[in-house]
Amino acid sequence: MSALAAVWRPDGGPAAEDCGRVLAGQAIYGPHHGASWDGGLVALGRRLFRTLPEDRHDTGPVALPDGGRLVADVRLDNRDDLIATLDLDPARARATADAGLVAAAWMRWRESCFARLIGDFAVVVWDAPRRRLVLARDPCGHRPLFWHRARGLTAVASMPAGLHALPEIPRAPDTAGLAAFLALRSDAESPGFFLGLTRVPPGGWTVLDSDGARATPADRAAPPLLRLKAREDYVEALREQLDRAVAVRLRGADRAVGAHLSSGWDSAAVAATAARLMAPAGGRVTGFTAAPRRGFPVAAPAGRHGDESGGAAAVAALFDNLDHVVVRGDGRSPLSDLDRDIALAGRPSLNPCNHLWFNDLNRAARHRGVSVMLTGDFGNLTLTDDGVDRLPDLWARGDVAGWLELARATTRAGLLSWAGVLALSLEPLFGPERVNRLRRLAGRDLSAERAHSALPANAWSKGGPGVAGPPQNRATRRLASLTRVDLSGWTKAALATSGVDIRDPLTDLRLVDFCLSVPVSQLHADGRPRALARLALSDRLPVEVLGGRSRGYQAADWHEGLSRDQAAVTADLDRLSAIPAAAGLLDLTRLRHLAERWPTSGWADETTMTDYRMALLRGLSAGRFLTRTLGANG
Repeated sequence: MSALAAVWRPDGGPAAEDCGRVLAGQAIYGPHHGASWDGGLVALGRRLFRTLPEDRHDTGPVALPDGGRLVADVRLDNRDDLIATLDLDPARARATADAGLVAAAWMRWRESCFARLIGDFAVVVWDAPRRRLVLARDPCGHRPLFWHRARGLTAVASMPAGLHALPEIPRAPDTAGLAAFLALRSDAESPGFFLGLTRVPPGGWTVLDSDGARATPADRAAPPLLRLKAREDYVEALREQLDRAVAVRLRGADRAVGAHLSSGWDSAAVAATAARLMAPAGGRVTGFTAAPRRGFPVAAPAGRHGDESGGAAAVAALFDNLDHVVVRGDGRSPLSDLDRDIALAGRPSLNPCNHLWFNDLNRAARHRGVSVMLTGDFGNLTLTDDGVDRLPDLWARGDVAGWLELARATTRAGLLSWAGVLALSLEPLFGPERVNRLRRLAGRDLSAERAHSALPANAWSKGGPGVAGPPQNRATRRLASLTRVDLSGWTKAALATSGVDIRDPLTDLRLVDFCLSVPVSQLHADGRPRALARLALSDRLPVEVLGGRSRGYQAADWHEGLSRDQAAVTADLDRLSAIPAAAGLLDLTRLRHLAERWPTSGWADETTMTDYRMALLRGLSAGRFLTRTLGANG
């Protein structure tokens, strides 16, 4: 990974010196090697965190034949294919870092090159002939990138901390962005969390030049439906896609890799696949499972189980080279890591409970010398897709038979009611002002979002901050779901603090497109949801996992540490009460009411979880971000 920097002062000024400041502000994200280029009015640089074998060939900003420069925070997962397509000399390509291959792709295809890159990336190009900066991120937004533009200054950095190293960029919170965060709006629709900083959207590219800033979204057409001869052909094709997606993300892991291992299908499938692929060469996988402390009286919501270590152990037992490590809770409060997480990720935490065990797993991995951690966070949108999001497309094209088949399977499986099926089917046809009516029809109206939120009642007077209609195209809808929460800051934080590189094979774009191309009849065979995934994973997951009727409930012991930390909750609310910006952002009356009426039981009840795990903790997370940011100015 790399931390990137670019400074352009078209009217003159210390661009190189300022670029050095931006890099220094991101030193923790790139401790291994720093390098920059001074182009007079413009300067580019990067700080490197070595995670790949080819990183030893990365010497800094790549010189382009036209006089420009390029820096990239990148792991290319189609490296070999790109080398072949570019017709590069294989021996020379082996001694070229991924950033050098991106530079070759840029010189061949310019902006259209970004659609040809598979993997995690953020790229900054100084296009010297056109005197402009071109910025791009991968479609799933795995690598962060921000920019600031003011009179006489354009600056770019991987993380907000880099831009805040410049005295001209004040560290000020964006309360509109925080409100959108609390309203559970997509990060892609949010203005961000700091005033004056703009997040480069995933996919497409952004141009910064003398005329201003222009963002060009990625043009993602839905792939055509796949037509194979038999069910077995779809099963084998999905297995091939999963094997490839995992295999390419093992680069740099040598003979040992870590993996999140829960009792669910997605992370278990990734861990099991890695074990299968690494076994012939003697490689080992360490599966890390988060679980409550021993003796914890596990209580979970209906249909959920709070200790996933048993199901995870059943997966590990199938493979001689899959070591199982259960990381049990130690009673810490969800607030204990909050300040550190906010500082490192540059944003508030949506779920502090889950970040607690996420950090614990990374610490455990570091202790065991693991530097690459595989996850399966987005498998329900790809590998184990239930096909429900295809209802709008079937309705729109008048495929009555297909729509009825999927609607019946969806209702039989209890995924949606018939009212919910109708609402989801019609939602893309309506503008934002009608979305809430459809949500009410589906039993998903804003009252549920209000309950989960710490926003005051007047914030919802016009439907809530940033309500927007869903994208019309199935492929763009799927990518929008994959980027609803921008996780790139958290992956940077994990690498900086634990030296662990987080990689999710289930967001491989080739796997995404394959899953989008599978006919819905294969996804819901015989009225059973996720039928294709069930068959495809039968060669690597145990029957008790594939046949499980309940889902895991992460951080089931979240309330123990929080209950012991009530004094910190009260202190936070006292601080926020003295800040005018907090009074306008948060429903402090409700939050204080919750703090004063602390439950002694019923922590798995839906209302209690909504009030404390969601509204209170998210409000405190936004409040900590606000007080930290305002305190920095004081």
